[in-house]
Amino acid sequence: MKTVQASPPLLLKLLAHEQRWNLVRALSGGDLRVQELMERVGEPANLVSYHLRRLREESVVRERRSSSDRRDVYYSLDLDRVAYLYRAAGESLHPGLSHGTGDLPVAAPPTRALVSRPRVLFVCTHNSARSQMAEALLRHHSAGLVEAASAGADPTELHPLAVWAMAQQGIDIRAQRAKPLAAVADLPCDRLVTCCDVARETCAALPAGVEAQHWSLPDPAAVEGSDEARRRAFEDIARELRTRIRFLIASLGVSP
Repeated sequence: MKTVQASPPLLLKLLAHEQRWNLVRALSGGDLRVQELMERVGEPANLVSYHLRRLREESVVRERRSSSDRRDVYYSLDLDRVAYLYRAAGESLHPGLSHGTGDLPVAAPPTRALVSRPRVLFVCTHNSARSQMAEALLRHHSAGLVEAASAGADPTELHPLAVWAMAQQGIDIRAQRAKPLAAVADLPCDRLVTCCDVARETCAALPAGVEAQHWSLPDPAAVEGSDEARRRAFEDIARELRTRIRFLIASLGVSP
């Protein structure tokens, strides 16, 4: 019999290293800076930077310079890329591992709809685009099983291109309005998601004692140029938010 020899799948080789596994686990909860990752994994800057570079080389982790403090860099996990590599790793062992388990029953994730609906608050600076779009996407894709709200540290008004971008996905947000944090301060919240580096790094009024995560997203409203370029910026943010919302719903344990 001929010996079968094959190199382990990329994802398994990457995450077989304990420190890279710990970094990916830390980033699964939101975007973080190097200093924060050092605290999470208990390793010095040189080791954290080395393993981040290895993860970036394989497009598992992305980096983006902070919109607030340009000296800082946020690292984020490319969840779609990880999901693809995860499926590919399973398929390399057996084709059935990437397409379910045939006739075997699969337990549905737990639903909290009959007990209490988790509530998520999205915050950005102006509450004009990113947080408004995230609120609408979560409400839509969770089929109402999650209560979604948004507010701004310095609210202005709903951006017309945010309305347009959501309409492209069949979601009408014309009735949504920009709100200050004070308007939602007394409402209970299970998860706080900051969608803006400025809000996360400079806003002192963020709710305390709430599980928080950060999504380092560029402000599409800040993009200048042609109408096409501005629309593309909003489409890109909508696409990124849709991916993050999908994984957020799974982490909340609801089953739409």
